[in-house]
Amino acid sequence: MATTNLNNDSVSIVSGKDSVVVPLVLDTIPGGRSLNVTGFTPAVIQAGHVIIMETATKDYKPMPLNGGATAYAALPTGHEYVGVLISSIPTKKAMAGIVTRGRVNPAAAPFSMSSILAAVKTALPLIDFRED
Repeated sequence: MATTNLNNDSVSIVSGKDSVVVPLVLDTIPGGRSLNVTGFTPAVIQAGHVIIMETATKDYKPMPLNGGATAYAALPTGHEYVGVLISSIPTKKAMAGIVTRGRVNPAAAPFSMSSILAAVKTALPLIDFRED
């Protein structure tokens, strides 16, 4: 199960694009979730990152990235899309607010969604993926 370290380390996160990536939040996963970030190497998980859940363990995770960390990898077997990260968070303190109904601007998202956008739209029909 995912756990979160509550010790405060000094972290600087530039979050100027957060409200551009997720301009409208109408519903969320209540209370958010601690993410299992095993194998996720970026120091910050940026707003707009797709969040998935392992169906067997109910572990919430950031969507994996390709080897060069420039785009999303394929959805791992046994996982499903559950929402989109509302605001940027440090990977070491992965306490995530996850939007399940609202609007997301895929053009401003941290990674190209082109390879997964159709599947994400099908899985998350209450999120309007609209470029502004």
